[in-house]
Amino acid sequence: QAWLVAGILVLAFGIFDLFDGTLARATGKVTTFGAFLDSTLDRAGEAITYIGIAAGCLMAGFLLGSLLAATAMAAAFLVSYVRAKAESLGYATGSGMSAVGLAPREVRLAIAATTLVTVGLAGAIAVSTSVNISCSPPVNSTGANACVETIWSASAWLLAAGLGLITLLATVTVIQRILHVRAQAKEGEPP
Repeated sequence: QAWLVAGILVLAFGIFDLFDGTLARATGKVTTFGAFLDSTLDRAGEAITYIGIAAGCLMAGFLLGSLLAATAMAAAFLVSYVRAKAESLGYATGSGMSAVGLAPREVRLAIAATTLVTVGLAGAIAVSTSVNISCSPPVNSTGANACVETIWSASAWLLAAGLGLITLLATVTVIQRILHVRAQAKEGEPP
């Protein structure tokens, strides 16, 4: 159930975070410091998400999941870094760079939240129905219910697939943004 709670929290905080810039613009309270702080806190929130997933995977003995959480975080941070560096050099300023690429932050958050909720629901279903399932043997050598372990194994691979998808799409986004800046540089735009 911890995966389900994590997914709901990622979704809830992600939704609220997407509206803060809109609210600031609507109320006329946009500041440079606000934009800086928002971006910084976005990275912190993303880091907490991936570190939490990595820790959960480690506690479950799913080392591949921990590794994929780290690669997803690294790729996600590269997406943000490429945007920030391009904008600091005068390329794709404003919202121009945020529209480039397959996996901006909103897409990564949606994939992470959907994956975590799905894994959490599968785990909750496994725990609630394992009593009624005829398992052979019902309890394995470690004392754990074999049916629950089987469903966690399938859920673990679903989690790995979600993290792998984030890593892949974020990496493609980094490449797309680099190529976008390269095209601008060839056109003689800044610097």
